[in-house]
Amino acid sequence: MRLEQLQAFLAVAEMGSFQKAAQKCGVTQSAISRQIQALEADLGTPVFHRSVQATLTVAGDRLLPRARKICQEWQTAVQDVNDLISGKQPELCVAAIHSICSHHLPPVLQQFCRDYPDVQLRVTALGSDRSLKVLKDGLVDLAIVMNNRFLTTGPEMIVKVLYKEPIQVLIAANHPLAKFEAIPWEELTKYPQVVFKDGYGMQRIVQEQFERRGSPLKAALELNTPDAFRGVVRQGELVALLPETALVDAYRDPTLAIRAIEPDTISVKGSATDVLSDPPLTRQVVMVTTRDRLQIPPILHFYTLVADLLPRSVIALPLSSASVEG
Repeated sequence: MRLEQLQAFLAVAEMGSFQKAAQKCGVTQSAISRQIQALEADLGTPVFHRSVQATLTVAGDRLLPRARKICQEWQTAVQDVNDLISGKQPELCVAAIHSICSHHLPPVLQQFCRDYPDVQLRVTALGSDRSLKVLKDGLVDLAIVMNNRFLTTGPEMIVKVLYKEPIQVLIAANHPLAKFEAIPWEELTKYPQVVFKDGYGMQRIVQEQFERRGSPLKAALELNTPDAFRGVVRQGELVALLPETALVDAYRDPTLAIRAIEPDTISVKGSATDVLSDPPLTRQVVMVTTRDRLQIPPILHFYTLVADLLPRSVIALPLSSASVEG
């Protein structure tokens, strides 16, 4: 059974004539007759009495309300798709890591709301892995996350690199490690760590760094917001490795200190000690969506705003900008 058959059936039922139905639909009478014959073949029974006026059979009378509902649903579906392509969507959903939501997204959100006042913007703070999962499940339109190439591969995925930022050490102002301007890894590994929960890209970075050096990660506590990290770290000897964006508020807190991580070094025979070629510890932040979503005007506009308004890079603030040097 095809939609055209039901549409022809409704036209004949409304007009009471094959000829008038053909005129209404802008086709030949034979075309209407073929559609009705095909419909009756599919159903296995006539739907019209053929006489001076086409009248419904018992089967046709039973089919009529169903056919109207099916055709109306189709018209609604077509209208919904047309509205979507033309930018008339009711909401736009974004998943982003906490530090992005706190410090970089607000001007983007304000501008988007001015440009698309009829689109309800929904922003959810999630870990990177979780954000990418809900994007793939179709629950959000864009994700702004720490890059994870294992979760962003696929021909339908669009990955826009936004910026890189350094990862530093957050400690209490009176912590023994505060005496260092840059903390050596061998000192860092002596203290228990506060890490992000599973599903957050930062947990994976920290875990990998400790594994590379053959040091066990002493994860004493798992958290998921920068506020929680600051509250726990200021209480004692716990240490946290956090990206620069997550440390913005910590710089203004006199009970906290922020330190860089000292680069690893090796001794080269016959020369002075050389710094390893490994770059400073950083994370890469990206925006991810799908090709089909970028065909929708509000999503494309939000994507463009993020690309234009977010920083190209985030550099570490000088330690002198912190309230307490430690």
